[in-house]
Amino acid sequence: MTANNTANVSRFERILAFMLLGLVLLSVGTFVAIIVGTWQGMSSSDFAGGIWPGVVMVPYIGLPLAFVLLITLMITSAVKRSRENQRTTTQR
Repeated sequence: MTANNTANVSRFERILAFMLLGLVLLSVGTFVAIIVGTWQGMSSSDFAGGIWPGVVMVPYIGLPLAFVLLITLMITSAVKRSRENQRTTTQR
């Protein structure tokens, strides 16, 4: 267990991770804004004007897209580990 096991994170994986984090935070933030707006007495007709239609649509689009990014990040990480494992096995 004294082998040097440094995990190098590629730029692509880092970008995927930050995009995932940003989408989740944005979606949760807009979801909280909708909850607070409803708690303050806004009705469904109040959400039809201004910037609210965009705010309402962000969780519908952002969370599924974040899920797709998560799956993509997991696949790229698994492929990278598999390639590194094959390289390590062939070097022995």
